[in-house]
Amino acid sequence: MPIKIPDQLPARDILVREGVSIMDEQTALRQDIRPLQIGLLNLMPNKVRTETQFARLIGATPLQIELTLVRIANHKAKNTPEDHLISFYQTWDEVRDRKFDGFIVTGAPIELLPFEEVGYWAEMTRILDWTKTNAHSSFFICWGAMAAAWHFHKLPKYALEEKAFGVFRHRNNAPASPFLTGVSDDFAVPVSRWTEVRSADIRPESGLELLMESDVTGPCMLAEKAGNRLYMFNHIEYDSTSLKEEYDRDVAAGVKTGLPHAYYPDNDPTRAPLNRWRSHAHLLFGNWINQVYQTTTYRLEDIGK
Repeated sequence: MPIKIPDQLPARDILVREGVSIMDEQTALRQDIRPLQIGLLNLMPNKVRTETQFARLIGATPLQIELTLVRIANHKAKNTPEDHLISFYQTWDEVRDRKFDGFIVTGAPIELLPFEEVGYWAEMTRILDWTKTNAHSSFFICWGAMAAAWHFHKLPKYALEEKAFGVFRHRNNAPASPFLTGVSDDFAVPVSRWTEVRSADIRPESGLELLMESDVTGPCMLAEKAGNRLYMFNHIEYDSTSLKEEYDRDVAAGVKTGLPHAYYPDNDPTRAPLNRWRSHAHLLFGNWINQVYQTTTYRLEDIGK
């Protein structure tokens, strides 16, 4: 089944060209089925690119899904037109009375700030607490994952001397996990962050299970059964050119940046990078959506009861 998104959302044309099945409003109304309700709290500056990345992965699943785009109320986006936000986004205050089968929180380029110094941290903590009662399952990405791990478990983050940047090999620690069904023993994941969490800080009593990790960049994904949460510290949702755009941006700004690790063929930035994580990104999100579908309540309003 396809994903249902607003007919005029810019991501729609991109996804159609890529072959992702999109459902229009009228077709959705004819379907005698309750679509999964997925919310996306988009904290990234370029919201159009980020919403496209996640809609691409969510829309590849065989279920009907209705995607709701959510934003922080009192934070002004610098790289997204205001009319786009007004047309396609709702603030958390506008959706706080709703229930969601799944809720995704993205990363944000503020990772070096202490959590409590983030301008919208108070609202963020309210949203994180709200997911316990209003979202059947939550999926936190990069800074969103570090923020949630700190809020729920006081799992600290550490600043890195050099940016973890590139495509790194990761190990599948839990092949029997339903979230890693079909995932290879060894696979590539894009990494782009100035901070890290450490496996030594994951306490056994926390209920956190380390599903994926790298010998170079550390923990990649944690699962928490009791809270029905996933914490992904890297960017498996990235486009083929996302790391290139970050590298080019830093070079143009005069920021000292090394080439992204194992990204360009022969480490030649004039050559087009190859995407070696796309299949695992689709597999991971497909597994998550399947678990949400298998375990959520039939009546949306019963979530959290």
